Amino acid sequence: MTFEQIDRQKCKWEAAELLRDAQVSPKAMTALYMGLLIVLNLFSSLVDTGFFSIFISILVSLLSTVLATGFALYCMAVRRGERAEFLTLFDGFSFVGKLILLDILVSLFIFLWSLLFVIPGIIAAYRYGFAFYNLYENPEIGVMEALEMSKRQTLGYKAQLFTLDLSYLGWSLLAIFPALLLSLKISQDLAMLMLYGIPAPETYFGLPIFALNAIFGLWQLLVALFYIPNCTCVHLAYFDTAKRTSGVGKDAAPVQSSPWDGWNAPDGLG
Repeated sequence: MTFEQIDRQKCKWEAAELLRDAQVSPKAMTALYMGLLIVLNLFSSLVDTGFFSIFISILVSLLSTVLATGFALYCMAVRRGERAEFLTLFDGFSFVGKLILLDILVSLFIFLWSLLFVIPGIIAAYRYGFAFYNLYENPEIGVMEALEMSKRQTLGYKAQLFTLDLSYLGWSLLAIFPALLLSLKISQDLAMLMLYGIPAPETYFGLPIFALNAIFGLWQLLVALFYIPNCTCVHLAYFDTAKRTSGVGKDAAPVQSSPWDGWNAPDGLG
């Protein structure tokens, strides 16, 4: 099996060009996607009692998975030069059972590998990372088949995918920075309550926690407009390259096997 060194900056530039020419605005689609996630999370934070709270958390997690699927399908359409309407965000409902099962299995496998140490867990996360894209492209395949395809596709690309994610780390930190500061402040106040009995304040900066969460959600939405569409499209570009070089995946041409397969792509972070 062969793999190639992907030009990350070229992929980002090409993604920006594709998004600029998209028939449906990527910023509008991202705003709808992130806005729905914010509403779901705010709703979940308001319900914090008993069994109903657990039910709402599971429901929010399910809906978030469906929305993430729809956004990835939109980006796939952008890369193909096709039009994807706003309702594409809900296309994941048509194979939601497989989405749930795949999410459970990927989380389980990553957890089991993480028991060995942190690094095996990280490697596992990248090993199975393309499984979702395989299922998005072809919902007819089985969940285990999607996982097996991802294992073969990511041979030789795990380190490159890791580096790609690091290149977006600054954006991610910028998005969560205000909420992180609030969490640290709340943790400090709770520690003071436990150690010295000093009551935690009911408001911060003159606002209740719910209002602050809403403001921080809007901040995350604004930051996401500038990097989420590009990040998703670039990951899909890596996915397409992995399909082409491995010969595994929908519409991927088979590659000639070689007696040297495996020497170029040891199954580590590479």
